[in-house]
Amino acid sequence: MAKDKDASKNKESFFQGVKSEMEKTSWPTKEELFKYTVIVVATVIFFMVFFWVLDVGIGNLIELFR
Repeated sequence: MAKDKDASKNKESFFQGVKSEMEKTSWPTKEELFKYTVIVVATVIFFMVFFWVLDVGIGNLIELFR
């Protein structure tokens, strides 16, 4: 029984700590979130195209020497 009460208190303490830390968090505005999302998507697309071109180029070089 004592373990159950301790576990319950630990859970409550944990979630109170989580709530406290979440209130301290600085969340981005909608504009910032949109801007950062666009930057991430653009970066992913850039690297996707870059590595695709690199892959095709290396593949063509290998075929050239066969």
